[in-house]
Amino acid sequence: MQRLLLWAISRYRNTGGGMRWFGIDCNFEPSCSAYTYTAIARFGARRGVVMGWQRIKRCSHRDSFCKCIEPVPEAEDVGSASR
Repeated sequence: MQRLLLWAISRYRNTGGGMRWFGIDCNFEPSCSAYTYTAIARFGARRGVVMGWQRIKRCSHRDSFCKCIEPVPEAEDVGSASR
């Protein structure tokens, strides 16, 4: 499942991503798709999709002037934050 999700995100990004598909530009750096790809690769399909979905929900295209920098946390950062 993880490989399928990574492949699908790669195809989405290689064909133009949000700008081509939806006419929007992500407000985050790295973009939501890059963040989700890294999260899935680092934490697995289930946790990575949850992290990506939470990120996408925070992305407000009304505030397009803001490019917020929010990298994917390291594995040990996520574990310690939930304790």
